[in-house]
Amino acid sequence: MRDIFVTLVVFGSLPLILWRPFYGIIMWTWLGYMNPHRMAWGFSTTMPFAMMVAVTTLVALLVSKESKKIPWTRETVVLLLFVLWMCLTTAFAFNPAVAAEQLDKVLKIQFMTFVTLILLTQRERIHAIVWTVALSLGFYGIKGGIFTLLTAGAFRVQGPPGTFIAGNNELGLALLMTIPLMRYLQLEESRHWLKLGLTGAMVLTLIAAVGTQSRGALVGLAVMGSMFIWKSPKRLTIMLLAAGAVPLVLGFMPETWWGRMGTISNYEEDASAMGRIEAWTFATQIALSNFMGGGFEALTVSGMRDVHSVYFEVLSEHGFFGLFLFLALLAFTWLSAGWIIRNARKHAELRWAESLARMLQVSGLAYCVTGAFLGMAYFDFIYLLMALTVATRRLVAQHIAGLAPAP
Repeated sequence: MRDIFVTLVVFGSLPLILWRPFYGIIMWTWLGYMNPHRMAWGFSTTMPFAMMVAVTTLVALLVSKESKKIPWTRETVVLLLFVLWMCLTTAFAFNPAVAAEQLDKVLKIQFMTFVTLILLTQRERIHAIVWTVALSLGFYGIKGGIFTLLTAGAFRVQGPPGTFIAGNNELGLALLMTIPLMRYLQLEESRHWLKLGLTGAMVLTLIAAVGTQSRGALVGLAVMGSMFIWKSPKRLTIMLLAAGAVPLVLGFMPETWWGRMGTISNYEEDASAMGRIEAWTFATQIALSNFMGGGFEALTVSGMRDVHSVYFEVLSEHGFFGLFLFLALLAFTWLSAGWIIRNARKHAELRWAESLARMLQVSGLAYCVTGAFLGMAYFDFIYLLMALTVATRRLVAQHIAGLAPAP
């Protein structure tokens, strides 16, 4: 039944995508973040739904009257350079076959990132994408939060198999990045019942993030929570709610959870933590001895499965120059969000952009902190945050330019 439902939804959307290419971005985002086909058991689990949607979106964009201009900003230029550099490092990869396969996946993600940038031309479209992400990942947040409460935190919350967020650590990162977007939607929502629903979704998603039993997610939650409070318009209220809610959530977790989290301060005694340090050391050695790194999955030549850090992952696979481009992309996105905040706050009609930029910064910070312990350098979500930031800045700049007196 699930296979039939997902198939009908995807095939039913194709005519709409041909009519309006932006619907293709909505479908691509839903398939990429919620992965509904991975929750089925039959033929739909292997159907190339994402490719169907991507091809249809591209055809629709080419024949439509939509503007086809890529907004060339410092973020998009650096992203393009990063993509080209990844193609170059793949040509000299330690493991060419595996690297070529990974490059194919990354190029698909980045191609759709640029298509998204082309089509994010209106506030309503930005809002729709944020809702799509919040609903897609919020599904696992709400489900995982209820599961954690019902089982008293005795089991780890996991993501859908065969996806970017299959593991508990990966899901924890995705959930933390989603909470700020839910907060933005809550701030912009005028319907009281929906505000309450988003509040409940944020609480359950927070519980689910704790329920993943991911130590990296816990560290990210601590840092993100502080920034979340600082960036919220009602800091005192949020701070008081957090002061009451956090002890309740943590006190609910079992002894096994506390034992696992306790290894954060005693990492020398934890085999998993020491394995991470060993992987980081080897990743640095690869970059020091190879200017272009070792290509995708470079650590597999040593028998290691994962480098367990977005930074060391890029460093080992694309060298110091690749890491420079990756860090520059993150930094420029943060700075552009700051520009939006400074300029949008001067105009009442741009308050939505200010709220969104603040929460995009919080979401990006969650990625930067939690990602330090996860190999998620090519996760769609962080590049979507960049696209949302670039699109929002463009709209704010256009609005301000329209208010300026003619020379």
